[in-house]
Amino acid sequence: MKAADYHLAQINVARMLAPLDDPIMADFVAQLDAINAVADQSQGFVWRLQTEEGNATSINAFENDCILVNMSVWESVEVLHQYTYRSQHAGVFRDRKKWFVPYDGPYFTLWWIPAGHIPSVEEGKERLEMLRLNGPTPEAFTFKKHFPSPDEISPDLVSKTGVRQKSA
Repeated sequence: MKAADYHLAQINVARMLAPLDDPIMADFVAQLDAINAVADQSQGFVWRLQTEEGNATSINAFENDCILVNMSVWESVEVLHQYTYRSQHAGVFRDRKKWFVPYDGPYFTLWWIPAGHIPSVEEGKERLEMLRLNGPTPEAFTFKKHFPSPDEISPDLVSKTGVRQKSA
């Protein structure tokens, strides 16, 4: 079996109810290291955005300091979905309303990248904007409406209109 030529990148953003050092956020902050360790050890995990502290909470990607950004790279949609909804991460995801307020516009998107490419925060923000403007497309999509990896697409299945189709 050949190694995949593409991996799945994801970005998610969240607007905190309060700064990270506020008591409201203490439960969230207390779980960060454990949840990141689960990701790091998950099957299909490739990379995640982090600083020397081991997380991305100090990365200010937006003008609003209360917006956290998280990015990671995975081998497939399936392994990321497994981590998100079937690991210890699922509890944090379920409890998100304790720490975060609804975000204006898309807060999560997926896209395919060449294996070995490390996406930048700017690239992730651009993909969120693509999703906001166009809805799910092969360039920016969601778990509910996702597209196959370019590895899974046969060149002879690309129509004259440029629409890519999954091979049978």
